[in-house]
Amino acid sequence: MIATQPLQRQRLQVQGVVQGVGFRPYVYGLATCLGLTGFVGNDSSGVFIEIEGPPDQLRAFQAALQSSLPPLAHLEQVTAVLIPVCGDQAFAIVASQTQATASTLISPDLTVCDDCLRELFDPQDRRYGYPLINCTNCGPRFTITEAIPYDRPLTTMRAFTMCAHCQAEYDDPSNRRFHAQPNACPVCGPQLWLQWPDQCAHAPSSNGQAPTGQSALLAAQTVLANGGIVAVKGVGGFHLACDATNEQAVMTLRQRKGRVDKPFAVMVADLDAAYKIVHINAHEAALLQSRERPIVLLKKRADGPLSPQVAPGNDTIGIMLPYTPLHHLLFAAPLPRQQPAATRHSPPATYLVMTSGNFSNEPIVIDNDEAQVRLAGLADAFLLHNRAIYVPCDDSVVRVCQGQELPVRRSRGYAPFPIKLPFALPPTLAVGGELKSTFCLVREQHALMSQHIGDMEKLETLQAFDHAVDHFQRIFRVTPERIAYDLHPGYLSRRWAEEHRAGHPLIGVQHHHAHIAAVMAEHGLAQDEQVIGLAFDGTGYGHDGAIWGGELFAGGYANFRRVAHLAYVPLPGGDAAVKKPYRMALAHLWAASVAWTEDLPPVAAAAPTESAIIQQQLARRLNVVATSSIGRLFDAVAALAGVRQEITYEAQAAIELEVLADREQSGSYAFGLPAADAELATPYQFSAAPVIRAVAADVQQGVSAGAIAMKFHRAVAQLILQLAQKARSATGLTRVALSGGVFQNVLLLELAGTLLEADNFTVLTHRLVPPNDGGLALGQAVVAGVRLLEEERP
Repeated sequence: MIATQPLQRQRLQVQGVVQGVGFRPYVYGLATCLGLTGFVGNDSSGVFIEIEGPPDQLRAFQAALQSSLPPLAHLEQVTAVLIPVCGDQAFAIVASQTQATASTLISPDLTVCDDCLRELFDPQDRRYGYPLINCTNCGPRFTITEAIPYDRPLTTMRAFTMCAHCQAEYDDPSNRRFHAQPNACPVCGPQLWLQWPDQCAHAPSSNGQAPTGQSALLAAQTVLANGGIVAVKGVGGFHLACDATNEQAVMTLRQRKGRVDKPFAVMVADLDAAYKIVHINAHEAALLQSRERPIVLLKKRADGPLSPQVAPGNDTIGIMLPYTPLHHLLFAAPLPRQQPAATRHSPPATYLVMTSGNFSNEPIVIDNDEAQVRLAGLADAFLLHNRAIYVPCDDSVVRVCQGQELPVRRSRGYAPFPIKLPFALPPTLAVGGELKSTFCLVREQHALMSQHIGDMEKLETLQAFDHAVDHFQRIFRVTPERIAYDLHPGYLSRRWAEEHRAGHPLIGVQHHHAHIAAVMAEHGLAQDEQVIGLAFDGTGYGHDGAIWGGELFAGGYANFRRVAHLAYVPLPGGDAAVKKPYRMALAHLWAASVAWTEDLPPVAAAAPTESAIIQQQLARRLNVVATSSIGRLFDAVAALAGVRQEITYEAQAAIELEVLADREQSGSYAFGLPAADAELATPYQFSAAPVIRAVAADVQQGVSAGAIAMKFHRAVAQLILQLAQKARSATGLTRVALSGGVFQNVLLLELAGTLLEADNFTVLTHRLVPPNDGGLALGQAVVAGVRLLEEERP
């Protein structure tokens, strides 16, 4: 006779991304398979489970719980306690519970799944051709969520009552759409239509004037084929689309959008089409096809069919694959069952420019009525649907460097998934910087990074920032106890912090300290660990009122010591020197005692009157500010080499200098470093003057811009190694953290990383947040939190 085990009952609390991702039906199936009883449900902190059965089966349940999760689920923590046996007869899924102070994580918006794609193109399926198809494993999440727990009444889908078929799917634990909150079909769900700029945006026309459904798609494809521009409503906002092979269409979009040279992103029909226009390695292919579906920056093919105006002056293009069912339908041939027999139709595009639906430097448009106003002068037609977007979320952008992902913009597909911190921190809000604005809300060991919001230069962006902060605080139920901000007195983010402090302490964090702290947090460094930090960028307000940007630090989260910096050079005219690199080049020539002769491109670029004014400014220190920026040095060298004298978008000169660099060139310039016995004066300075003199001489001798660019990149990489070596000798530290916008430069990152690793340094670079100011808020939050912990330490 076999002895039966006594029954036990456990209550499990599961935290992570476990709502709206099919986790409850997964638990239901697992428990039923193991013959266990009890129930599972959502609450405001995640998922609760009560499970009853023999101890061996309970152990098998817990082991299996984490071994084969649903595609979108991610477990952070599972806690289990024994409770009294209840004698349940079956396992059930119960109603959600709301807790006022608890919170859970929310899934980002991810690409449409393979199962939904099969249904989308299956003539026998009731969702055949339905452009808003989704299920538990895919579709909108973050952008439709207004509050938690993640249930349909708390999303923008509450406006649509499910039909009997959809409701049956929603209620069936064995169905892929069980409790899929955006569940819908052509009968009961949101609808698609196309309209012209002078038509009402509220809903499809009842008199048949506005094409709907498949007819709307056919009409949009026709507009695109004829060189028109279509505003396409996506999952996190509008795109402006045009045929990327049609030069006139691309130029028209540039003119209307006010985007002179900045590259456009291109959506391609499939991976095979991508191989025809860019070079793709295995890691890049995996990123393109990942469930996050970011824009991946890839090297152009010289013989590709795209218009040169897609990315002028650039050897890379941002490529993405379709990630919504609507995108897939835009690239597809007309669906046979739905196309009238007599209809003639242009072939669908293979390559579409897909750029954010906005004017330059404005937030992305998310609302139909708003689109009719703000995009009226940009689009020839609007492809709309009436599923409301609650949260704007632009496309993410990544590069691959040395086989690793390097974020450039972290947004759709990634936000609001948290960065896991190596230690718990008090509730903190960090408001980031001015450009590439993001914020960070900290809850214990979760750094909840916002989606990309934009440049904080306009009222519209400030309003979008305010809405996003409010949304994060509500859905994650975090009330910050302090606000961290950048020291720059003119930043709107700082002004916002001061106006919204509501009695909370304000903690200023130096710009470059925040950059290095962000890298440290990404790599899980402990609270008391220290690194050598190199922060190279264009602009960051320093403790002395100067504009920093070429900084060598040593220290940790709580405190950093500025060990060295690029010798200050006057920045003539402030922003004028940023937008006109020739002015920065003239300042560097002046600082290096190089005569302004007409055979130097920046001298020739300045009108005689302007040149005279700049000379007076530099000599008398009028309307100038001191800068140690390596980013501005890149601008100066680009101007000196004749690459770019004026820019139309941020970092254009530096980007084009990287593009031109001749990899076959083995030479290098050299910075001026102090003698060993001069390092006692801290912080010491290193000088760009020898580099400037050598570049000017090469220009006058007719050396190519490509050779100059490569010699300069090698010089900066060698400088990084030399600075790290000096810091190691003084401190004994061997880990080097690299951050700041300059380290978006893959050529420099590869050169410097190779040199550092060969000299036995451990190199820390960004993998989760961008090295540019889009990652700044993470560093601010960690610095502010650790400082508070240090103050409270006995």
